[in-house]
Amino acid sequence: MKITHKFLAGVIAMSALMPLSLLPIQAQAQQYSQSQATPRIEGFSVDEVRRLDPGVELDFAIYGTPGGQATLRIAGATRNLTLVETEAGLYEGTYIISSRDRIEARSPVTANLRVGNQVSSAVLNESLQVGVGYHSDKAMPGPQPRIESFDVEPVADLSGGNDLRFTVLGTPGGKVDLAIKGVKGKVLLPEVNSGEYAITYTIRNRDRIKSNSVVTANLRVGERVTSVTLGKALQSASAPVRAARICNNCGTVEAVNLVEVKGEGGYLGTIGGGVVGALLGSQIGEGRGRTAAQIAGALGGAYAGHTIEGNVRKSSHYEVLVRLQNGATQTVSFAAEPGYRVGDKVKINDGVIVRNP
Repeated sequence: MKITHKFLAGVIAMSALMPLSLLPIQAQAQQYSQSQATPRIEGFSVDEVRRLDPGVELDFAIYGTPGGQATLRIAGATRNLTLVETEAGLYEGTYIISSRDRIEARSPVTANLRVGNQVSSAVLNESLQVGVGYHSDKAMPGPQPRIESFDVEPVADLSGGNDLRFTVLGTPGGKVDLAIKGVKGKVLLPEVNSGEYAITYTIRNRDRIKSNSVVTANLRVGERVTSVTLGKALQSASAPVRAARICNNCGTVEAVNLVEVKGEGGYLGTIGGGVVGALLGSQIGEGRGRTAAQIAGALGGAYAGHTIEGNVRKSSHYEVLVRLQNGATQTVSFAAEPGYRVGDKVKINDGVIVRNP
């Protein structure tokens, strides 16, 4: 069968008009991959080590587009490293230095993140060894890059899943990274327009970002670097105030009182006092007066005897008054000096006070 050029042209034209669902599977995959946006590497970090000897482990992490394949190439290393996506958009891996490797503190490390047929690359901008530093301390010839402005759109809540939009305006054609206190590694800002670098950073659950966390932007052009610290809070003033959790058995010592309790006189004190009072009354009174004096003496003596015995039997103890967080008060008694002072933070568990540091 002879195939003419007109026939081939017709087939090609028909395939162009066919819906995607009728195209071969390979053609669908190719068109899908071409329609995909280029993957992004938002962060690239390493846990610096104290020495680069054989057997030492280098832990790397990449933050970026989820669902991809991430690999690393370390200059001086004898093999590449494939990272595992431990959670959406986070790729982690460990490279164990071998005796054949010739890795140095400032060895360049290149990361490649592939999603479909699209690949994004980034170079690690920190050293592999503690205290070495990635950038040279020598002043490089030529004009220094400039950062004209560094801004962030604050958010009401700094918990995981919320977005922080950072923008840096400065010298075009450079590379910008952010160091955020509470975030592991560096955050990379792509150049979205000439001299404009921006990224929307999604806060992760493992981050420990606070409103006043220090954020430093580094703009690098060649070997020249300029750094600026953000002069703005990361959390907006309208952030919702979260009610403090109330501990119903937690409180503060409000008073420590010494309490004396008089005892009750028994029948022995009453009888003994009455006898003594009657004898005294008989010596004072004459005739009927003696009888009245005896009765009065007996009554007075009985009361005095009762009181004296009560004083002998009196006891004392301490009472600690605690004002609880829920507004209530509770008093706990101690037989001896308890050792607590006004203002101490305490907890009361089953009637027993313990300190609450």
